[in-house]
Amino acid sequence: MSEYQIVLFALLLVFLIILSGFFSCSETALMALNRYKLRHQARMKKRYAMRLLKLLKRPDRLLGVVLIGNTFANILASSLLTLITFHFLGEKGAILSALGLTFIVLIIAEIAPKTLAAIYPDRVARLVAYPIQIILQILYPFVWLANMLANGLLRLLRIRVTQFAIEPLTREELRSVVYDTRGKISRQYQNMLLSILDLSKLTVEDVMIPRHEIQGIDVDLTWEEILAQIYSFHQDWAPVYRDNINQVMGILYIRDVSRLLLAQQPLNKELLMQFLQEPYFVPEGTALNVQLGYFQQNQDKIAFVVDEYGEIQGMVTLNDILEEIVGDFTSHAGLDKHIRLQEDGSYLVDGSVGVREFNRFTSWELPSSGPRTLNGLIVEYLEALPHKGIALLIAGYPIEILQVKEKRVRAAKIFPRLAEYTPIE
Repeated sequence: MSEYQIVLFALLLVFLIILSGFFSCSETALMALNRYKLRHQARMKKRYAMRLLKLLKRPDRLLGVVLIGNTFANILASSLLTLITFHFLGEKGAILSALGLTFIVLIIAEIAPKTLAAIYPDRVARLVAYPIQIILQILYPFVWLANMLANGLLRLLRIRVTQFAIEPLTREELRSVVYDTRGKISRQYQNMLLSILDLSKLTVEDVMIPRHEIQGIDVDLTWEEILAQIYSFHQDWAPVYRDNINQVMGILYIRDVSRLLLAQQPLNKELLMQFLQEPYFVPEGTALNVQLGYFQQNQDKIAFVVDEYGEIQGMVTLNDILEEIVGDFTSHAGLDKHIRLQEDGSYLVDGSVGVREFNRFTSWELPSSGPRTLNGLIVEYLEALPHKGIALLIAGYPIEILQVKEKRVRAAKIFPRLAEYTPIE
């Protein structure tokens, strides 16, 4: 073997090792790409993204060209190194070349390029996309033959390569994606996105105004008392009923009668009844996302939640659902009288306060997947009727019952979570 041949073989050997590293790097980068990010870039008309999506549409062809190229480079490199070492060292050289090339390929053509591609898959994929596409066109007959044999074997296992598609993200996976955006978007918007994902898990019972807290107008009252109630309402609507809320007659929008009151025009019960809007009822257990759709379709803003017997359990409004997504539109002034911060850092809380409302008000994390009110939460954990002076620990928060009336917790004191508390996974 002449010196010219040895130099030529050596240069070709270096080229083949580099080529092997290129294919190894390409394989890892293309397989590690974020498909959803790539789709977004393709929608933005990025050429490299559209090229990459085209390659990834048929992973069998992509892997075929990469593995054919890599295998070809490694085998040819092994043959060349064997020839070179055999020329200088004889039969011992063949064994040494196998050991030496294994180490070289492992480090230079496998571990190093694949590690680089795993760390920077986007950058590497942009660089290799066009060359891989050209090589695929050149080697297509070999790729097609290899894929035909491999896909035939997979068909025996009832696997259809041509039916491959990226599985859509589940709700929990989407939650993880949103959590990973911390630092990219504000905490407020992150919470809003998480709340939207949770809408289907929540029902109208989770956000409704309980029956005993519904403020309305009893038409059996005198006209003077009804007027006083109208003037005292802070919201722009009020349910109108006879005797009790189960006999609701309709919804009165205060703005409809305020013009007459401001103009000092005559108004009485009979005229007031003409302004009533027909009440809208929904069954308990209705998911919030479904109820939001109902509100949009029917142009309603208020619905009464009824049980299986038609008894009204509470009332849900469009604002209640929107506040579940974006947070309270108004200040917590309405809750201040029910949730009061104490000097020791604890909160004095009315037992009728909803657990979710308390969590939003304090940014604490009392369990909200069970009972909806603090009273219900305490009774569930006690598994007995509450009594004044009882203390318990719920999710790491010490709670002391201060007042009980009619077998219900009327007031309790909730202390900050204990430092040594560890949540149960």
